[in-house]
Amino acid sequence: MRALVISGGGSKGAFAGGVAQHLIEDLKREYQIYIGTSTGSLLVSHLALNKIEKIKAVYTSVNNDSIFNVCPFVITKKHGTQNIAINHFNVLLNIFRGSKTFGESYNLKRLIKETLSEEEFLELKKSPIDVAVTVSNLSLNQVEYKSLNEYTYQEFCDWIWISCNYTPFMTLAKRNGCEYADGGMGNMVPIEEAIQRGATEVDAIILQTEINQLNRMPSKNPFSLLTNMFGFMLDRIESQNIKIGKFVASHNNAIINFYYAPTVLTTNSLIFDKEKMTKWWKGGYNFAKLKNQEVSQLEN
Repeated sequence: MRALVISGGGSKGAFAGGVAQHLIEDLKREYQIYIGTSTGSLLVSHLALNKIEKIKAVYTSVNNDSIFNVCPFVITKKHGTQNIAINHFNVLLNIFRGSKTFGESYNLKRLIKETLSEEEFLELKKSPIDVAVTVSNLSLNQVEYKSLNEYTYQEFCDWIWISCNYTPFMTLAKRNGCEYADGGMGNMVPIEEAIQRGATEVDAIILQTEINQLNRMPSKNPFSLLTNMFGFMLDRIESQNIKIGKFVASHNNAIINFYYAPTVLTTNSLIFDKEKMTKWWKGGYNFAKLKNQEVSQLEN
């Protein structure tokens, strides 16, 4: 069985979409298992349906207003670099309303339902393909994997949304008495889960470079400090997930094909820029194509 695993990475998901497009359309790879974390969870259902152009149109047209109904930050540009600063009015208003987070992401929830129709959901449910998304259960201190086959359309759309909720900047969801947040807080790259579900070969798209190429700029404000801290923690989680995935694969005679981002795409994946995401999608496609051409030449 072959699995496609896509890591978290916010706006960098556009790069993953380009890689997946090459694997599915050009190499004609057929996957029995699709598992995504955070931005990866937004992609997997459409990739399983082979609706690549549809999800590409979404990833190359969204902006921050498409994600946030209450955006907790403003984007500033200095010396050609985009930074975030606190939107004091929105944050204070959200706290005054009794919210536990700085911002709210209900626009993303609506976008998910507008993009994935109930007919497409039922089509996937009738197929033998296993589609799952990763969520973090903060109350029970555990990672959970929500399979499309186990839920209704409304429920599964909610789990996709929850998998993407990068708290405390986005909505903290409550289900069945438990608080849930972004799946990346527990497992950025669910390779181990794919193998446990029976995968013998895994194509893993990792939205960071294989070797650290980044020295983070000094924090400018409390929000940039928070994003730097979360970025550091998620990078460590991702590194551990990959090590565990390699270990599990070696003990189960499974093969992992890694597709790392060749360069640092962005230092802030909460900024959704249409032009950059269009460029990243094309870059992901070209990168995967070149990588597989090189592999074919070595094999020959």
